[in-house]
Amino acid sequence: MKVLLNIQDKFNEQLPADPILENSRRQVKNACFSYVVPKKPSNPELIHVSPEMAKAIGVEDAVNSEGFVKIFSGSEIMPKTSPYAMCYGGHQFGNWAGQLGDGRAINLFEVTHQNNNWALQLKGAGETPYSRTADGLAVLRSSIREYLCSEAMYHLGVPTTRALSLMLSGDQVLRDVMYDGNPAYEKGAIVSRAAASFIRFGNFEILAAQQATSTLKNLVDYTINNHYAHLGKPSKETYLKFFKEVAVRSKEMVIHWQRVGFVHGVMNTDNMSILGLTIDYGPYGWLEDYDKGWTPNTTDRTNKRYRYGTQPQIVLWNLLQLANALYPLIEKAEPLQDILTEYQEEVEVAYYEMMTAKLGLLNTDAADQKLVNELEEILELSETDMTIFFRNLSNFSKDKATDGLSIIADALYVPEEIQGEIKEKWQVWFGKYAQRLQLEAATAEERAIQMNRVNPKYVLRNYMAQLAIDAAEKGDYGLIDELFNLLKKPYDEQPEAEKWFAKRPDWARNKVGCSMLSCSS
Repeated sequence: MKVLLNIQDKFNEQLPADPILENSRRQVKNACFSYVVPKKPSNPELIHVSPEMAKAIGVEDAVNSEGFVKIFSGSEIMPKTSPYAMCYGGHQFGNWAGQLGDGRAINLFEVTHQNNNWALQLKGAGETPYSRTADGLAVLRSSIREYLCSEAMYHLGVPTTRALSLMLSGDQVLRDVMYDGNPAYEKGAIVSRAAASFIRFGNFEILAAQQATSTLKNLVDYTINNHYAHLGKPSKETYLKFFKEVAVRSKEMVIHWQRVGFVHGVMNTDNMSILGLTIDYGPYGWLEDYDKGWTPNTTDRTNKRYRYGTQPQIVLWNLLQLANALYPLIEKAEPLQDILTEYQEEVEVAYYEMMTAKLGLLNTDAADQKLVNELEEILELSETDMTIFFRNLSNFSKDKATDGLSIIADALYVPEEIQGEIKEKWQVWFGKYAQRLQLEAATAEERAIQMNRVNPKYVLRNYMAQLAIDAAEKGDYGLIDELFNLLKKPYDEQPEAEKWFAKRPDWARNKVGCSMLSCSS
């Protein structure tokens, strides 16, 4: 079956290209992208496809066709399209890294379907001018993690890029998974990713650093005209509105991360979407026990810059870098600083609104912030599973103050730790919580329904993804499908899947892929 797509390319037709067509490592100046052709995989094989995304771009009837496999593995280029890799820079772990770019992502084309526009790209499809010393490929384990998490986050209600398909390339890829001098060959894979746009903060940063102001203006105007058209025609005033809305979207994104316990792991500015989408699922992780100091990234193990508790502040720091990049077009620092100050104030308010929603509280005030702060302090006194705690808390009511610990018992990793001072603090907190619930007009049943809408029962725990990876390495892709379907309804009870509503097993506590991950893929 022939794959029919309504291709409407804009990025690579409306913005300046790198004039050099050779696919060689180089510094690209005054351009937004470089043309590049994906590497043909030796024996591509479709492992899984997202029915929702296939329908979103209009190819649901062709997913089992040879044409689909060829196009979304990079084996075949669609007629009248010109694949490309984006040029961008970025601050990595707080330091300017210069040019980075799409080192293992190749943009295929843009599709318009049902009044929505999608940019489609392949991750793991070979070298680009931005690959530096890398091969531009990806391995199965990291591709499974990206594929599953992209779609899981969408169904959780978190702004995110999407995933269309997961394929084996048929090639072997050499990787040193823990950067410890023990490289090994692994199965190569390719993920087809989708988003309204893959433009990042770093796309603007690199042009500002090069003092390529004219091209910077072209990119900002393009972004506004195509993705923020409601703000009006590009002008200095519109640029400020644009920056404000990026700040608001980024705030909403990171508050959702905190709500569901997602830790990105590598919040460099080149991993920040200009649309406020979660982008680049590398060494991410899901908070198991509630620990604001946890990061899943081995590279960040010492300084923990990107730990769970700092994510809202890192967004602010990244927004500052974007403000610096936009300054040449605005030429006034004060209004940019005002927007950053507003973010700082608004993200704190948004955080407490989110936390009180997780507690089922409405019409909140300053006293509720204290209740939240006290809870977070107690949660960190012993290992307590975040997802299970908040989900089971919906069973608590103002008449069950003395039953608090038994209601959340399943969330405790080491129940014997809950004694003495820790037990007393829990009992006091549950007493305050019960007293606060007296002020709520909703019934216990109504409040439970509301809480269960914001507190997921199922998330892609690290060990779950690793189990799917282990099975897939042996040629069994059943668990990928099982988890994919489970995570499409993360707030539903799903009694048949109750085994996944459980704490991290002991074997996964320190297992590679379950506790700490590297950027290697």
